Amino acid sequence: MRQAQGRGLTTIVPMGTLYLVRHGQASFGADDYDRLSPLGQAQAERLGSYWRERGLRFDAVLCGTLHRHAQTLQGIRQGLPGTPEPLLTPGLNEYDSQALIQAMHPAPLPRPDTPELRRQHFRLLCDALAQWMAGTISPAGMPGWNDFADGVHAALAHVRSRHTGHNVLLVSSGGPIATAVGQVLSTPPEVTIALNMRIRNSAVTEFGISPKRLMLQTFNTLPHLDGPAHAGGVTHA
Repeated sequence: MRQAQGRGLTTIVPMGTLYLVRHGQASFGADDYDRLSPLGQAQAERLGSYWRERGLRFDAVLCGTLHRHAQTLQGIRQGLPGTPEPLLTPGLNEYDSQALIQAMHPAPLPRPDTPELRRQHFRLLCDALAQWMAGTISPAGMPGWNDFADGVHAALAHVRSRHTGHNVLLVSSGGPIATAVGQVLSTPPEVTIALNMRIRNSAVTEFGISPKRLMLQTFNTLPHLDGPAHAGGVTHA
């Protein structure tokens, strides 16, 4: 809640909350990453059920247009019936990690199907993200960093201007969510990249909504997977 004053009167303006959700576990290392695994689908359904059990309802939904975004939202809606239809928002789509890595390392790389190869994959990705954000590389088929960040900013501006006092769900990926946090906190690029690498599948980040600004309330939480019954449900890719 915040107070707005005018003509000697004080009006209480309710604060809304924006819930940013990373998609459930996708198919890392497969030919088509852009599909939820069975565990990813279960993560999304469990999140919706968790919110239903606590009486949470959403006034609006924004969703990226990738398959894993749509499947995550579908799972949430199965657990939380009555969730509104989404505003499809391409500005919430993820960067192309393969294009980024290829811009830095054009030679073919082995499939990242071992722990060491996965570590190598993410080291290369972090280096490529830093070069992309600095404007040093232009990965094939991708927008520049500034255009990518502008797409995230436009989605946040839409929420801020239209949904003060509302509960809003936003389903996206780690890159756009880390970018959103970075914009709210004014973090340098290396911190935004570090945040990106930490966001877990189906994790929830919360922003308080006011007409003038968004405020970080929580980051990368998994309340729906808390407890021994869900210990195997925490994933990062």
